[in-house]
Amino acid sequence: MILAQTVEQFGSDDQSWLGSAHGTDATETISLDTSTFTPATHYPDGYFKSGIPLGAITATPGKYGPYDNAAADGRQTLVGFLYAAVKSPTVNTIDPSAAMLTHGKVRESRLPLGAVDAAGHTDVAGSIRFV
Repeated sequence: MILAQTVEQFGSDDQSWLGSAHGTDATETISLDTSTFTPATHYPDGYFKSGIPLGAITATPGKYGPYDNAAADGRQTLVGFLYAAVKSPTVNTIDPSAAMLTHGKVRESRLPLGAVDAAGHTDVAGSIRFV
């Protein structure tokens, strides 16, 4: 019996936002709640770019969405950053697994969505150092 192999490729991941290797060996496995992301903003090229700031969705433990200080579902608290690119699903009801950086240095000027607001800085003070 011959099994078919599928190879998928998507854009190259730009991890220049990482300020050091510190913390990259201890990422957390999470699920991205795709319904909380905006395709044109968060995955316009068919994948979630590494470096997206994330917040935990309180109603669904273990699921994360894009950090948004104006949200009221838990995402208003920054908890980490998407560590590596993740292929986006074709429908927003599939929640892919991902790795989240929760401790280390972040080059804020290189984040894919721009700088993090002051509230986000406060949320991760002591675990993320912005350089």
